[in-house]
This record gives sequence, C-alpha cells and structure tokens, in this order.
Amino acid sequence: MNQDITSVKIISVKDSIANPAPLGLMGFGMTTVLLNLHNAGFFALNTMILAMVIFYGGIAQIIAGVLEYKKDNTFGATAFVSYGSFWLTLVALILMPKAGAGEATSNLAMICYLVMWGLFTFCMFIGTLKISRALQIVFGSLTVLFFMLAIGDATGNAVIKTITGFEGIFCGFSAIYTAIAQILNEVYKKTVLPLGNVS
Repeated sequence: MNQDITSVKIISVKDSIANPAPLGLMGFGMTTVLLNLHNAGFFALNTMILAMVIFYGGIAQIIAGVLEYKKDNTFGATAFVSYGSFWLTLVALILMPKAGAGEATSNLAMICYLVMWGLFTFCMFIGTLKISRALQIVFGSLTVLFFMLAIGDATGNAVIKTITGFEGIFCGFSAIYTAIAQILNEVYKKTVLPLGNVS
C-alpha cells in the first residue's frame, strides 16, 4: 500500500541522558591524584588505591564512556572507555602475577605500555584543541605524565619518579576542576568556573 510521503510525520526524540563527562572526569581525576600521592612518596601502594582504580577509575569511567556513545560523543566515549580500561589493566598487571596468572611484567614491557598510553593521550590532546582549554590542560598534563612515568621506569631515578608523582597530582586535580566546573555551570545555568571553551 502506497503512502503519500508528505503525510509522514518526523518525530524528534529528546535527549534525556544527563552529561556523563563529569562522572568520567571525576573517576579519572580522583584516582589519578591518589595514585600519584603514592608515586610522590606519601604512602605505599595499598588496597585503597586498588579499590579506587577498579571501581571509580575503571568501572565508573567505562560507564561514563558508554553513556557518551549514547550522547553521540565519539571523543568522550573513546576517552572514558579507554582510560577506564587503562586503570583495570593496571590492576591486572599488579594482581595477575600474584594470582599465578602469568609472569610479572618486565621493566621494558612496562615502559612500552606507558609509552603507548602516552602516544594515545597525545593524539587525544590534539582533539582537545577544538574543545576547551580545561581539557587541553588535562590531556596535555596526562601526556607528560605517561612519558615521565616511562622515563622514571627506564632510568630508575627516584627523583624523577617523585617529580612525576607531583605532576600526576596536578593532572588529577585539573580533571577534578573540569568535572566540578561542568556540574556547577549546569546547575547554576551560568559560568561559575570557566572551562575556556573553544568556539
């Protein structure tokens, strides 16, 4: 049965999903700060860090990334699912050998792991040049962090590792700032904390 095309109504579906980016940024930021407090020498690697890595840095970020797919945000989806997976693989690298599931990662393999994440992050940083200054700081400092971690592992220099920890703390807090800014700006319907959006 033929139907007159002019009689077909176009139905628009309202996007009812909240912005998942603050959740992903907060999961990344808080976990990064805590891990790098350890890297800076404030306390030993412990279950508090591992729990944050698994549940907030890992699972919560992946959930945020899946929701970004629903928001049609390729950048956000790729970033949050990738970095959520980074945290989970990091825990696996620590715990799998202790559980007898494979050999411990060699120093060279760990350096390669960190360099690959640094390269990926640098590519994502290029994408932030079209988004906001706040995200440029997050991804720029994260790129530096991955390469500094790789250099620290390559040299075994304790001073470099400590400095890297403080750089990581800065990176984490920049992500926390970006998350809080998005939340408060949305709640108050005005710019409470600037993000430096690129037009």
